[in-house]
Amino acid sequence: MAGLNISFGYFFAVVALCEVIRRVSKKLLPLQIYSNLVVELVSCFQLAACWFELRMLVIIGPWGGGFGMDVVMTLFFLLFLIHEATFDGAEANPLVTAQQLLRANSPVVASTLKILAQFGGTHLANVVAKVYWSWELTEFHLIQNMMARDCSSAIQTSVSQGASVEAACTFLFHLVVMRLEGAAFGSRSLSKALTITALVHIAGPYTTGLFNPALAFSATFQCSGNTLSEYMVVFWLSPFLATILAVFLFNGNIPLLFCKNLLYTQRTKYKIPKGKSPVDQQENKAVNRQGK
Repeated sequence: MAGLNISFGYFFAVVALCEVIRRVSKKLLPLQIYSNLVVELVSCFQLAACWFELRMLVIIGPWGGGFGMDVVMTLFFLLFLIHEATFDGAEANPLVTAQQLLRANSPVVASTLKILAQFGGTHLANVVAKVYWSWELTEFHLIQNMMARDCSSAIQTSVSQGASVEAACTFLFHLVVMRLEGAAFGSRSLSKALTITALVHIAGPYTTGLFNPALAFSATFQCSGNTLSEYMVVFWLSPFLATILAVFLFNGNIPLLFCKNLLYTQRTKYKIPKGKSPVDQQENKAVNRQGK
């Protein structure tokens, strides 16, 4: 349990540091710079830094610490709730940014800046995690420090199956996120946390359940076992295509590309009573005049 307590302290330090940076930068920087760059970079750093430590616990914990996946998944769920409460509106995932862009809710320039910041945040988290592990504060970190020198691919199945798994997770994730828009913050955060925890648990044995291109790039692209093109197909191309499909099925169109609804008929909010349409009213007036 001593090793697990060190990890708890690490999680707390990462979240506290990122929260301080967010609050200070929000007061000092212009809103556009904060919302498009700083909050995305800091929040992605927070997400990835916690994810790397959790991943280490998943790999080493069962045989090195005597605790199973139930402990790790509970930690994942609680950490995601904390992320939702502290991210201050950050998307922290290029796929969510792409979804907002496809729905014409975010300008192209702002979306591009957000994605660059997200990749920067996850890369910085990878560097910091390796430095943290090099201190070897626990036996977990000693083992992880040796394993990190020759990491293995997150794809534990065929490329086609891995791409299908990442696409399916991304598709379901987007449907939940879009369906919860406008819901109360508490219920929205809880539903998202439950959904993502379930998806990660199911997809974990196949692709680690990333469905986040920035996190995947920092976590596994440099590892042996698959080529760069295979990583790009599984963690970039298939999730992006699933994002397009989710937006199209949810909206019936893709507002960035075309506005015509191809799936759902547009109905007026209020029904016009029979005989009360503008044409019927004109006919009724003509009849009344003739009667007079």
